[in-house]
Amino acid sequence: MKIDMLTPQPVEYEIFKRSRERFIPEKSGCYALATFAKELLYVGLAKNLRTRMKNHLSSDEKTAPTALGRATYFYWFESLEMEKVERTWMNIHIQHEGKLPVLNTVYSPVSG
Repeated sequence: MKIDMLTPQPVEYEIFKRSRERFIPEKSGCYALATFAKELLYVGLAKNLRTRMKNHLSSDEKTAPTALGRATYFYWFESLEMEKVERTWMNIHIQHEGKLPVLNTVYSPVSG
């Protein structure tokens, strides 16, 4: 499923690289990891988006190639209703693909 199928649309994005961390806001919101072809790999939420991106860049699981490709973009949507947005994004993916995004292992929101 392509990233542009999510509602609300995460219009802010940055390349998923350490050199780009400083451009991610230190605000709460939902985010998604996507491939170069904009295939959705992961949906999450965070109280601090920049910190969460740093955490994922240190994760072998999030940086390794998948069957759909490697995470290339970090998209985000600033929101105080993080759980609602994250659950909506997961539900949209499940409706289109019949399962969670490839890098998501848990359905329920967990903030960090």
